[in-house]
Amino acid sequence: MKHIKYILLSAVVLGFTACNDVEDVLEANGETTETTMLPELNAGGLDFSNYIALGNSLTAGVTDNSLFIATQNNSYPNMLANKFATVGGGDFVQAMTNDNYGGLSLGPDNGIAITEGGTRVFGPRLVFDGSGPAGLESVIGEVTISTDLLNNPTGPFNNLGVPGARSFHLVAPGYGNINNVILGLANPYAVRLTGSTPDATLLELAVNQSPTFVSLWIGANDVLSYSTSGGSNGALTDQATFDASIDAIVGSLMATGTDGVMANIPYVTDIPFFTTVPHNPIPLDETTANAVNSAYAAYNGGVEQAFAYLVSVNAISQDDADAEIAQRTISFCDVDENGTPCNNPVVIIDEALTDLTAINPALVSMRQATENDLIVILAASFIGTLADPSNPASVNGVAVPLADNWVLTETEIQEVITATDNFNAKLASAAEQADFAFFNANEFWQNLTNGNFSSNNFSPTTGLVVGGLFSLDAVHPTSRGYGIIANEFMKAIDAKYNSNFEASGNLLDIGDYPTNYSPLLQ
Repeated sequence: MKHIKYILLSAVVLGFTACNDVEDVLEANGETTETTMLPELNAGGLDFSNYIALGNSLTAGVTDNSLFIATQNNSYPNMLANKFATVGGGDFVQAMTNDNYGGLSLGPDNGIAITEGGTRVFGPRLVFDGSGPAGLESVIGEVTISTDLLNNPTGPFNNLGVPGARSFHLVAPGYGNINNVILGLANPYAVRLTGSTPDATLLELAVNQSPTFVSLWIGANDVLSYSTSGGSNGALTDQATFDASIDAIVGSLMATGTDGVMANIPYVTDIPFFTTVPHNPIPLDETTANAVNSAYAAYNGGVEQAFAYLVSVNAISQDDADAEIAQRTISFCDVDENGTPCNNPVVIIDEALTDLTAINPALVSMRQATENDLIVILAASFIGTLADPSNPASVNGVAVPLADNWVLTETEIQEVITATDNFNAKLASAAEQADFAFFNANEFWQNLTNGNFSSNNFSPTTGLVVGGLFSLDAVHPTSRGYGIIANEFMKAIDAKYNSNFEASGNLLDIGDYPTNYSPLLQ
């Protein structure tokens, strides 16, 4: 894997014996100097004395699939709060974890996952092991997770970002009650925030502090969990529920008289979780390709016969039948017509195809993936394995189609995009109603994905590990990525409230923030 190397060029300072300073030299040569003075930082009349951040894992600061001290300190709300502090901002209190291992335990951690009868709720963070993302303990050995759900810090807290929270979770009573965790009605990270009021909603925790400024970034999880499961687990939040939740949140914040900034939802289909594994990762030699094609001959012929029947009974038009036959015909090769080795697409289940099993039970709804499908990153360790260890021909992705959970199909992608667009329309409307600043994160992310972004001589990309923007979990930003986000929030605040974080030179230098954390960080 290639690694980006940053080269620091040393400057050579020349001394001039005949002159006292640089100005003397310039004057001797008939040149003059002109110094550009930046304006003094001002808040545009905003009161940052009690800044409250509401949101999900992006607000909490999750990186490398975990929440830990270093990334909480580098959460975008904490970055903002540090800038706000220079113009009257107050303290910014977070429910800090106890270590840099990450993870969460329920009582004293014994190193065993809770699903195995132990006490771990979440395991340690991911690290880079020299070749790719790996669990921390696979690199440095077993660790003790010291962040204990039974021994939480005392609030109130300014950062109310909860990993995994959807829009409606911010207004759900009991979402932070530990007694509801086992019922699936509460979130362990919300438990760490509610303290002596376990049934208080996250919104109530915010409103009860009488914020003077708020940030609200919510909604990504309303589409993410459906997406990362390949459309097979859970569902997209319905529009009515989303709208009602946003109305309740924004309405309550408005009632406090606070100013604020909101952001919308980037297309989750652009993150490395979906863009790292290609749809066509399978090379085959001639013998294997011929064998696989022979095995699929009966399926291909059966599909043609089934559609011929459907056409004959006027259940489908010939054009539609031909289109689906072409889509469902499975064919592998060793080299293409130019003699170039083939990168064969994986075989996938697609429930959007016409169900032919009533005609022939063997005709399951499968096809080869196209560039319009997204293979989830977790499939990288599954494709090419054997469905039946005793049968070398049972290769997953070749002889055995990938189940729905490994693939976000073109149809499912469009569902996610449509939902995101509709959610974003509501968020934009709510921000306008509240008269809040608005960060169009979706538009920004698309520009960044297309390579149209640079800052402080850095041009981060969405490439996993090497891109600098996304952390090892392929979903959450690196700390440098959070620095970029914090800057965009400040730009949005400037545009709305006439503050001048950008014009005064007070944006963050994203080079000050890391793209990865050492396995030895404790």
